[in-house]
Amino acid sequence: MAKARIGIIGGSGLYKMDALKDVTEVQVQTPFGSPSDALILGTVDATPVAFLARHGRNHTLLPSELPFRANIYAMKQLGVEYLISASAVGSLKEEAKPLDMVVPDQFIDRTKNRVSTFFGEGIVAHIAFGDPICKNLARVLANAIADLNLPDITLHRGGTYVCMEGPAFSTKAESNLYRSWDATVIGMTNLPEAKLAREAEIAYATLALVTDYDCWHPDHDSVTVEMVVSNLQKNAVNAQRVIQETVKRLSDNPPPSDAHSALKYAILTNLEKAPPATKEKLELLLKKYSDQ
Repeated sequence: MAKARIGIIGGSGLYKMDALKDVTEVQVQTPFGSPSDALILGTVDATPVAFLARHGRNHTLLPSELPFRANIYAMKQLGVEYLISASAVGSLKEEAKPLDMVVPDQFIDRTKNRVSTFFGEGIVAHIAFGDPICKNLARVLANAIADLNLPDITLHRGGTYVCMEGPAFSTKAESNLYRSWDATVIGMTNLPEAKLAREAEIAYATLALVTDYDCWHPDHDSVTVEMVVSNLQKNAVNAQRVIQETVKRLSDNPPPSDAHSALKYAILTNLEKAPPATKEKLELLLKKYSDQ
């Protein structure tokens, strides 16, 4: 199977990458089931890249239905070390206007019953997650946005992404609560991805594409699907330009990442005494440490 060091997860509105050349669709099976869709392997300016439409290419999966573990594990199977996750978000701050881009550095979890770990069933691991985004990858992504100097778009470096359950959008009371927490944007998908990517020792960063002001803003209508879709279409073109530039920079000079050794001190279970079935299931994650 072909390998790609750089992975892209496309969110709402970004179901394909026009810049991908020499494209091959790959059906990847994982110990956690099938990913959201076939993974698309191709090249961006001669650099191998793996692309996945998070909700499926026809947008058939709710945020709560996403096979997060399969998606990230599939990226790991393909050799991905750097993962850029594009995500449509609502803004919780006046200055982050629709069509702006945010590269957050923190998350708040408001999901309910999503499995966001590969571990369990006899093997215990506790990753460090104080800084949930790879700082170096986020810097490359943000610098790419800044240097493109996209018209009418402001880059926001850092900020907090609230990950809610959905699929309904926020109530005004919830939106104002998150604003009182000084959160920047709100979405429904990226936190489980970030946790799993860290466990898989993949550097992860979010490209948050603002579509609306959620429902808190007194001078803007509450978010509607029509509003979101209109801005998604505008965001998709810019997002592809940003991703293409980021891929080029990663190919030229891939940065170091603490995520690449995240499991070094995280596994508490003596793997010699762990259940064989679980070790087999997690072999891709454990093989680096199984002899230590």
